[in-house]
Amino acid sequence: MDTILHLKAQDLDHALVDDLKETFGQANLEIRVHDIPDEAGMLKESDFWNLIQQLDWSKSDNDQIIEPVIDAISMMHVANIYQFQDILSEKLWQLDTRSHAAVFTGGADDTFLSSDDFLYARCGVVANGKENYEHILDNPKEMPSDITFSPLLRIAKKAYQRKTGKKMTIVPAFNYETYSNKQGWQ
Repeated sequence: MDTILHLKAQDLDHALVDDLKETFGQANLEIRVHDIPDEAGMLKESDFWNLIQQLDWSKSDNDQIIEPVIDAISMMHVANIYQFQDILSEKLWQLDTRSHAAVFTGGADDTFLSSDDFLYARCGVVANGKENYEHILDNPKEMPSDITFSPLLRIAKKAYQRKTGKKMTIVPAFNYETYSNKQGWQ
């Protein structure tokens, strides 16, 4: 059974943390911050795709390709950086299916599938925009095997570091590692 605690961040102290440890022992805790400042607003899916459109494919260096997106996101509120990463994680998770991986495995379960290569191929699908993403999501047999774009995974981290001067600690809304979408691999 799940227990939901509603706390104010200012109420956290060592005594409260010790009490949580004692009360809940080995339980897994999930911390969600719900107080998104008014000036941040919610990053909508359309905002996400508008940011993806800012990838500069005229450049040959991956860091230069993602720079316009990093620059745009780093100007937003920190909450929006996390929201960008959450939307990205959802898109990658949705493509994490046996059907989409079949282009690499020929549909055979005993064929080796590089988890990283398949993740980077899914990044390539998202990086090529909303229409491409929706088409591939609906037509797994057309999943490209020769287009990858792993730098997409660095955008939120780089934007966060640029904005705050700190490293980003994040557990995205969806685990996008290959084989994480259990339903997609049934």
